[in-house]
Amino acid sequence: MSTNKINSESLSAITPYLTVKGAEAAIDFYKNIFGAKEVGRLIMQPGNKIGHAELAFGNAVLYLAEENPAWGNKSPTTVGGSPVTIALRISDVDATFQRAVEAGATVLEAVKDQFYGERSAALIDPFGHRWHVSTHIEDVSFEEMQRRCDAMMAGKS
Repeated sequence: MSTNKINSESLSAITPYLTVKGAEAAIDFYKNIFGAKEVGRLIMQPGNKIGHAELAFGNAVLYLAEENPAWGNKSPTTVGGSPVTIALRISDVDATFQRAVEAGATVLEAVKDQFYGERSAALIDPFGHRWHVSTHIEDVSFEEMQRRCDAMMAGKS
């Protein structure tokens, strides 16, 4: 566990807070697969469970806690899935995707080049959270994205 500190001024205005079944395993997955750095954790009693953990992904922070239904904190596996997708830009989407699948992630969409200038994939981690992982391949204006999107959709009709 790291003793890094995150200054409150360095936090963004919005920070995802994930609830999981198996917080220790989730932290290990996010560190080993997505390259997160553990900033710290708080152990809650009774039960010796992770009540709060902070993970740094580059210049962004993610909060995480063990499921605790008594407090209203329920994981995606308890409630039947999550409608939220976490987007994570990484340096090598192909290698990260492969590691995630080997570690038990469910593939929603395999890695491919996208019209919006990213090479990306979508998956559900072993804890029920949806991820969109991508590597930037080109700068694309919204106007060009719209043109490409229209062309792509015309080909699907």
